[in-house]
Amino acid sequence: MKKLFAKAFLGLCALGTSTVAFAQEAAIDSGMHQALKTKFIEGGADFMSLVAITLVLGLAFCLERIIYLNLADVNPDRLLKGIEDALESGDIEGAKSIARDTRGPIASIAYQGLMRIDKGIDVVEKSIVSYGGVQGGLLEKNLSWVSLFIAMAPSLGFLGTVVGMIMAFDKIEQVGDISPTVVAGGMKVALITTVGGLIVALILQVFYNYLLSKLEGILNKMEDASITLIDMVIKYDLKFKN
Repeated sequence: MKKLFAKAFLGLCALGTSTVAFAQEAAIDSGMHQALKTKFIEGGADFMSLVAITLVLGLAFCLERIIYLNLADVNPDRLLKGIEDALESGDIEGAKSIARDTRGPIASIAYQGLMRIDKGIDVVEKSIVSYGGVQGGLLEKNLSWVSLFIAMAPSLGFLGTVVGMIMAFDKIEQVGDISPTVVAGGMKVALITTVGGLIVALILQVFYNYLLSKLEGILNKMEDASITLIDMVIKYDLKFKN
């Protein structure tokens, strides 16, 4: 019986500790949310709203590119192996079907090259290079918007800084005094908008660098796969056309 009471007591203590910890975390989250809201209002709703809109739009473009690039990042080994097996057996249509039924830019490039395999290796190579440029452009789409928002966020913050300084000098002119109390309001607006713009730019810059690294990896795979595909077409020509 004593052991039962001891276990029950320990269980209640653990439950109480967990409840207190959860309440403290909730209070901290609520406090942080309230502090952010307060600073947002103190920074001026007009300029801080523009900075917030920049963050939302920038993150929207980043999310769209992350989804697109992750869908485009397909391991080409299985695709190239299937095309190679089909070409070795002389099955051009089978190779086209494999490329057509596989998603990603590498499969699209391979399909365009295989569509012109009967016109010679030079035409196939030019087709692969040209369509590779098209696919590269599709992969880079909307990245310029992300870089634009990265540049706009601190610029909007600095614009708020200038406006805050103008407000401070207006108050100095009205009151005729340069005491800290007079200029504190304008200086606070100036500093908060600057901090907000820099934070937004830093957040978007992290996503932008991730997108660039992802893009470079896909482009490298495309170049490697294109060279491999051209070698396959050369082997096909030597085997079945000579």
